[in-house]
This record gives sequence, C-alpha cells and structure tokens, in this order.
Amino acid sequence: MKGRQDICLLGALAERWSQAASTWDTGALASLYAEDALLFGGRPEHAVGRAAIADYFDSYRGIIVSATIELEEQHILAIDEACFFAQGFARFAFALAGDIETRPRFRTSLLVLRASEGIIRAHHFSPEPEALPLGD
Repeated sequence: MKGRQDICLLGALAERWSQAASTWDTGALASLYAEDALLFGGRPEHAVGRAAIADYFDSYRGIIVSATIELEEQHILAIDEACFFAQGFARFAFALAGDIETRPRFRTSLLVLRASEGIIRAHHFSPEPEALPLGD
C-alpha cells in the first residue's frame, strides 16, 4: 500500500513543482526542498541547502520563463517510514526567453521525505547519454 501512496505523493510533488515553475517562482520552487537538501541539476555546481537551491533556480531567471515537469517510468524504493527513493525519467516543457520552447527528457533520482505533502531531500537530474563515454 505504501508504494501506491508514494507514487501519488510523487505525482502531487511534481504538480506543485510545475505550479511554482509556471511563473518561474524561484522561492516557491526552493520551498519544495528540505533545508539541507542536495541538488545536481543543469549546472556544473552542486547546490547544498535550500538557499543554494534558490540561487540555482535564480540563475535561470531571464532564461526560463516557465516550465512544467511530467515524471515518467518512476520506480520507488521504500527507505523507511520517513522517506522513499524514486528513480526514472522526467519530461520538461520549457518556455524560454525569445519564444523558444523545448521538451527535453532527463534521468531522475529523488529522495523524498513523506512529511509535509512530500519534500525533496536530494535531487539529481541528468541528460540521457547517447552512449557510454568509452573513447573511440
């Protein structure tokens, strides 16, 4: 039963993320993360803590106008009563400055705390590689 609840919680969390990103409200986006959360996103830096995560989202101000996320093929591992780990894919719909739209797909790993309708403790998104970087 916990697995079904976790899928619903993850879906609701993605909806809240999309709602905040629909106007690129970086404060609302950062509020979806724990105070001590970790984030590896689209920049080379590792954002540690909610303030750094807010700065990460702010770094896209003027570039990203709005965004939505749809989580796909998510697999969930229960960690304990307090949290679960989800891994799969995300499809973004980005509206960018200059009337540009993109729909990239990323690999996702999320550690989600079940408290407070779900809050992200660790977030790692990366592009899908075409092939392993094994040289020529």
